[in-house]
Amino acid sequence: MSQANHDQEDFWTNNAGPTWVAYEAPLDAFLAPVLDGVLGRAGVQNGHGVLDIGCGTGGSALLAGDAVGPDGHVMAVDISATMVARAKERTAAQPWVRIELTDAADHPFQMPQFDHVISRFGVMFFADTAAAFENIGRAIKPGGTLSFATWGQIPANPWFTLPAQIAKAELGAPPKSDPDAPGPFALRDIDRTCAMLARAGFNDVMGVAENMAFTLPGGAHEIAALSMHVGPAAGTIKHFDADAPAKSRIQSAMTDAFAQFDGHAIPAEINFFTATKS
Repeated sequence: MSQANHDQEDFWTNNAGPTWVAYEAPLDAFLAPVLDGVLGRAGVQNGHGVLDIGCGTGGSALLAGDAVGPDGHVMAVDISATMVARAKERTAAQPWVRIELTDAADHPFQMPQFDHVISRFGVMFFADTAAAFENIGRAIKPGGTLSFATWGQIPANPWFTLPAQIAKAELGAPPKSDPDAPGPFALRDIDRTCAMLARAGFNDVMGVAENMAFTLPGGAHEIAALSMHVGPAAGTIKHFDADAPAKSRIQSAMTDAFAQFDGHAIPAEINFFTATKS
């Protein structure tokens, strides 16, 4: 594993991992439309084999396991020991689902064994994405499919931009990050990502940006509460070690900002990619 991916491993195990486990339920609910889009495009059926990349706390592995049933098999992988432990707990009743702590970028897949590879927001963190796609392709049976989702263009995703702006106005600017480095927006460019897949040996490569809307039962208040722990505002709060009054002002401002959207549904641009392996 490269040093960059060691950094990601540390982040998702010791920093973000415990948070994603703690807020598993609202995150699964909030991002459910994306997982539905990935699985709907994948064509997973009973008896199939599925590789789930970046399975997180196991929500995607659970649904893939339901789809393939006991006659199929699922290998779900993640680099976060924290989230892998939770995913194993959630899938314990599905013995045909195997959760592994490994990096799909360089895992030694022995032979083509999967009918489908799926990922919801799990392929944007590779240190060398092109090489990772080549390695993943080795695991797919001839005619098998690849289906994954990434975040689209940054301005079209206010769940990131609004909290970032609000936290910055309250606390100051955190250190800048490179959007092209491993991270949420690394694969926001559809043409570039499709070209990468084609070079990695995939066929019938397609990418489409879809406008979606994310909601939670508690509306803007619940979304703001979640954003205090996940996303750029949470990072800024941690960086500046914000005190309770500052946190309260940030959460209140985010609640007001999210409430401006119709039905408190936060718009998003999600890129969906599909491809086949010959």
